[in-house]
Amino acid sequence: MNQLTIIIADDHPIVRQGLRQTIEKEKSFTIVAEAENGQAALEAINKFQPNIAILDVDMPEMDGFAVAREVKKRNLPSEIIFLTIHNDEVMFNEAIDLGAKGYVLKQSALEDIIDCIKIVAKDQFCVSPSLTTFLINRQRRSLNLTAEKPSIKNLTRSEKRILQMIADDKSTKEIADELFISPTTVEKHRANICRKLDLKGGYALLKFALTHKSELL
Repeated sequence: MNQLTIIIADDHPIVRQGLRQTIEKEKSFTIVAEAENGQAALEAINKFQPNIAILDVDMPEMDGFAVAREVKKRNLPSEIIFLTIHNDEVMFNEAIDLGAKGYVLKQSALEDIIDCIKIVAKDQFCVSPSLTTFLINRQRRSLNLTAEKPSIKNLTRSEKRILQMIADDKSTKEIADELFISPTTVEKHRANICRKLDLKGGYALLKFALTHKSELL
């Protein structure tokens, strides 16, 4: 593993000291700065642009979430690992939505932080073992939303054929002539396709057909 640069931000000196002592046992990890509040943390991240920033969620001046928002807004390259005392699924989901790669409970931080840094350095998610249920719940909700989203799979073979012809920029009359059906029937098919795919607006169907043309071949 290449040398990893790290910033620690926590308003409790004892916490920072414990993390530093633990992290520095790994020869491939280098702590480039510490910060005692969110503003100082952001300035350090902006200056050193470390591989990883370990941020306490609850800090004065700017909390960890506010720092993460600024990191994301400024497109800074540092991956975020949050430290927290909050065993709370709502806060966990907010952290992940902000782009955090790690979420570690403070009570197990000294045991978990090394493995978490290594996992995050590989561009993977890491949470304290006691929080894995939160991650599983999040993944399950994501899969359910994907499954519920209208897609080409909801269309009949005739509707897929018509959608393909729409992607080929054929008019209603051209589609009707080629399929030996009436223009009225083509318009009914178009309306059914829009309903099944939850498409609204004059150009929504054409846009969808062009975007998904490769899936219709």
